[in-house]
Amino acid sequence: MGLTGIFLILFLVVHVCVNACIWAMDDGRMFNLAAHFLGSTVVPRVLEIGLFVGFIIHIVQAYVLELQNRRKRSVGYQVPMGNKGSKWYSRYMGWLGTFVLLFLVIHLKDFWVPSRFGEMQEVSYVPGVDVHDLYGLMRDTFAGHPLIVIIYLVGCISLAYHLMHGFQSAFRSLGVSNSRYVHLINGIGIGFAIIVPLAFAMMPISMYFGWVQ
Repeated sequence: MGLTGIFLILFLVVHVCVNACIWAMDDGRMFNLAAHFLGSTVVPRVLEIGLFVGFIIHIVQAYVLELQNRRKRSVGYQVPMGNKGSKWYSRYMGWLGTFVLLFLVIHLKDFWVPSRFGEMQEVSYVPGVDVHDLYGLMRDTFAGHPLIVIIYLVGCISLAYHLMHGFQSAFRSLGVSNSRYVHLINGIGIGFAIIVPLAFAMMPISMYFGWVQ
C-alpha cells in the first residue's frame, strides 16, 4: 500500500503540472502539446500501463486490508474515542477511496477513453502534426454544465481527505517514522493534500466561469 500510494502520489504531481498548462492563456496550445507528448511517446505510454497496474493493486490491497481489519475486530470499541483516537478521515479511508475510485471512472470516461479510443477533434500547431484538442474537450465538458463541475469538486474533496491521511501513512508504512522526519513529512503531506486537489478543483471551475481562454 505504501509503495503503490507513493507511486500514485508521483503521478498526481505529473498530472497536475500538465493540466496546469490550461492557465497558459494560449487557447490550449501548451496543454494540448504536453498531452500529445505524453500520449505519443514510448516511455510515458509504458508508464501509463504501470499506472493502471498501480491503481489496480492499490485498490485491491485497500479492500483486502479493510476486510481483514473488520474480521479481526468484529466488535467495536465500547468507548468511542472519536477524533481523540484518530482523525475521522483516517477512519473512513475506505469510503473516501471508493469516492475517489468512482470519480476516477467518470474522469477516464470523460477524457481518457475519448482520447485513446474515440474520434476527437484535432488541431495543428506544427505543420504536419495534428494533436487531439483535449483543451476543447475540457472546455466543452465543464462550460455550462454545473452538475459535472460539482461532481468533480466532490471528487477533489474526497481526494484531499484521502491524501491527508494517505500521504504520511505511506511513508510510515515504509518505516519513515523517525521523530526527526515525521513532523516534516506530516507538514508536507498536509500541504500536498490541500494544494494538489485545490489545483485540480480550480480547473473545472476556471472552465465553467470562462477564466481561461
